[in-house]
Amino acid sequence: MQVAIIGARWPDIDVECSVLGMTQEEIARSPGTSREEILAAAGDAEVILAGPRPRFDAETVQLLGCRGIVRYGVGYDNVDVAAAHRQRIVVATVPDYGTEAVALHAVALTLAGLRRIPHADRLVRTGTWDIGAVRPLHLPAALTAGVIGMGRIGTRTAEMFTGLGFGRVLAHDALRAIDAPGVTPSSLHEVLAGADVVSLHIPGAPDGSPLLGEEELALMRPDSILVNTARGSLIDSAALVEALRRGRPAQAALDVFDPEPPDTSPFNDVLDRIIMTPHMAWYTEESERDLRVKTAEEALRILRGEPVRHPVAPAEGATRAQGAS
Repeated sequence: MQVAIIGARWPDIDVECSVLGMTQEEIARSPGTSREEILAAAGDAEVILAGPRPRFDAETVQLLGCRGIVRYGVGYDNVDVAAAHRQRIVVATVPDYGTEAVALHAVALTLAGLRRIPHADRLVRTGTWDIGAVRPLHLPAALTAGVIGMGRIGTRTAEMFTGLGFGRVLAHDALRAIDAPGVTPSSLHEVLAGADVVSLHIPGAPDGSPLLGEEELALMRPDSILVNTARGSLIDSAALVEALRRGRPAQAALDVFDPEPPDTSPFNDVLDRIIMTPHMAWYTEESERDLRVKTAEEALRILRGEPVRHPVAPAEGATRAQGAS
């Protein structure tokens, strides 16, 4: 088999077959839940298309004979990039998809929290018909939104916040200058302390350490909402539970967790203050097809001996990329 698809999250491989010009019988496929499964399907493949969950650690990579690994998505946490380069294996990602979908999901989580829709839904289902239990609610014009990370997705999220009429939009990015209409460049401290909604859109730290721990969460406003569609490792989960108990922030809306799928039992005492979705921010039918096409196109470039569009350099291997995976 020239191509192996490991850990894809869709039931067919029709899109990949069309782009690669191959039949389904010519492409190996496996969930890749263990090293043995990965090697059984992809040990002799020239190119591997990889989902987010199979682990291509150093030992696994050393046993592969492929020329390239292309990650379905933006992140590459599950690939030991340094080990791959030692084996002369190209690692590539697809960073230019899903921008609109992830930004839309971040804003949807924000609005669900601001309007307290999950809580109101539970009240009605249990026979309570009274808006007193969801007070106070505010219009965006009376609130400040904050964005941490102003790459493609963060910038689009900030644009949506501006379009919704938030009174102010603050943004922090430690890596790039911020020049977006209606957005005020701010420090991390200013965003956390000054925003009613804080939406995360940055890479995870190389060592997996959280951006927001006990001290940072304590800066947030009493009625604020913390939204994370970037990386689960950005938030110290234990600190978040304690912060929610104290009401800073008042709510959290999470699409990503560390690990995934998560053990939600630590959140049992604060479930009424959390909105959880299953790492779905990246997904629409349109964004999924775009991801599959672009991943297969990168694989085809490797098979043809052409440069890939989005290689991961060895030095970047310690950096966790933002966005959907």
